[in-house]
Amino acid sequence: MQTAIELRNKLKSIDHRGYPAYKELRGQYDFKDYVLSIDHVQGDPFAAPSRLSVRVKGEKAGFPPAFYDTHAKRVTLQDHLTRLFGREVSGGSFQAKGSGKSGLLSVSRCGQQVLERTALRVNTGSTAKGHAAQDSAARTNAAQSGTNQSNADRGDIILRFEAGFPANGRTINARELEKMLFDILPECVRRSLYYARIDKNKLKQAICLCEDQEFIREKLPELSLCAFIADGAILPRESGISEKPMKGAVPFKTPDTLKVTLDLPNRGSVSGMGIPKGVTLFVGGGYHGKSTILQALQNGVYNHIYGDGREFVITDRTAVKLRAEDGRSIANVDISPFIKNLPSKRDTAHFSTEDASGSTSQAANLMEGVEAGSSLFLIDEDTSATNFMIRDQLMQEVISAGEEPITPFICRVNSLYRDLDISSIIVAGSSGAYFHVADTVIQMKEYVTCDITKKAKEAAMGYPAVSGEEDRFPDYVDKRCPQPDMGLRKDDRIKIKTMGTSELMLSKENVELRYLEQLKDQEQSAALAWILKFAELKMMDGRKNLKQMSELLEKQLDRDGLESLFERGDISSSLARPRKQEILACINRYRRLRF
Repeated sequence: MQTAIELRNKLKSIDHRGYPAYKELRGQYDFKDYVLSIDHVQGDPFAAPSRLSVRVKGEKAGFPPAFYDTHAKRVTLQDHLTRLFGREVSGGSFQAKGSGKSGLLSVSRCGQQVLERTALRVNTGSTAKGHAAQDSAARTNAAQSGTNQSNADRGDIILRFEAGFPANGRTINARELEKMLFDILPECVRRSLYYARIDKNKLKQAICLCEDQEFIREKLPELSLCAFIADGAILPRESGISEKPMKGAVPFKTPDTLKVTLDLPNRGSVSGMGIPKGVTLFVGGGYHGKSTILQALQNGVYNHIYGDGREFVITDRTAVKLRAEDGRSIANVDISPFIKNLPSKRDTAHFSTEDASGSTSQAANLMEGVEAGSSLFLIDEDTSATNFMIRDQLMQEVISAGEEPITPFICRVNSLYRDLDISSIIVAGSSGAYFHVADTVIQMKEYVTCDITKKAKEAAMGYPAVSGEEDRFPDYVDKRCPQPDMGLRKDDRIKIKTMGTSELMLSKENVELRYLEQLKDQEQSAALAWILKFAELKMMDGRKNLKQMSELLEKQLDRDGLESLFERGDISSSLARPRKQEILACINRYRRLRF
């Protein structure tokens, strides 16, 4: 390892040379308080910024082990420190003069959710255990990248960020880079990665909030609940493009019949609405808050930062938002519980299409949710296929059952819970048919909730119930084992590209993500691209089914992090971990998928 003095001398030696000379700086440098690693140098001042990392030894960083002794607390600590460093470098960016991205200092921009990111990792000191043969490269890289190795590294902090190396035109401006690396960066590191220098009360507040959120999430099954919304929660957002809470919004208030009180480890007694397992229906007039509450619930699979307003909106972590998705590809999915006897005689037990309809896409999304291990489905009639959701009595009388291949969701929703223990939360504003099958009916009126289950059931008695299948919901048998794409495996340079949270590209194949509404960060989309590449090259072998693949991926990411997706030490600093549900949803939308 070289010293900081040697780095300074190198900078002086390459000053005013052509931009490619910056590549001579790659390597590690001891700054005494931390080690600076220049991992990747951009090709020119207009290219993507250079990637750097800083490693601070645990004894110098000084963070108490109690702040990272569980996975959730470690992720919270990492998130908090990333936000601190981001605020520090925002004042240092663009202070250097030059062309292109000269002077840029940046790190992942964290949103309202607390997500595990490659931007910063706190080593917990546990020893990584062996993988199967296909994971050997990932294991080697995990050791190189600072993921969990040994107790000697306990508490070490690895921070990854980007820097625009300064230039005048395409001529190196080493003096400005020297200012960035020797004046701006050291102070940013000290003010954000050392326990003695940060606001300890704010960090403790974040850790305590995490403990309380996880306590509620773990309590849900014990209380036979699928979600919890605390009194006083602020559910509406500032705007359609902002996740921040709306000012002046009506605080959430629980109807007495659904009130649950929990004694949290740090906050103490908290009351709110416990949404029971089974079938729950939210109804009410337009613009009264039905979709707002469903959006809060679909985001409740993540922990939120203090001040978000949804800190104690906690949903079953496996919850999946279902919707119609016209035009998506479907590969060998069993949609026969909902669609069969098609006029074309197509096999719906192994259904494939390049251009799905609303009903077939929603049926496939549901069955893929079962495959992903979801215990809760969230459905808004506004984004659903009408013929998938309901077929009223009059239509049944005019069009006989033998002429209709679709068994609507209303005929399956109870057996889905009874037989597979999968609950449903449904938003409806135009049809009262679901009153017959719902266990709980909640009215939204001017953002205020009211339990109208008794009233709805009594009113429903005067109307005929939608008849249909009440047979046992078939057990899901995953026989889909993806075949390897040998052509792709021969490609030495597989390109990856992401377009926000709406789309990714692997090689030349686009994967649509825009309807995966629980993707909250473009860094999650970027991670999905790398996960898809890893699965394609390392896991798809025609023997492992998708469920087995997802379980292996989860174990690998739990143990070695997203860093294990990289075969070389050059790790992306801008990835955020998606859930297993989004990983499988991404793979299922990959049009090169073959069985």
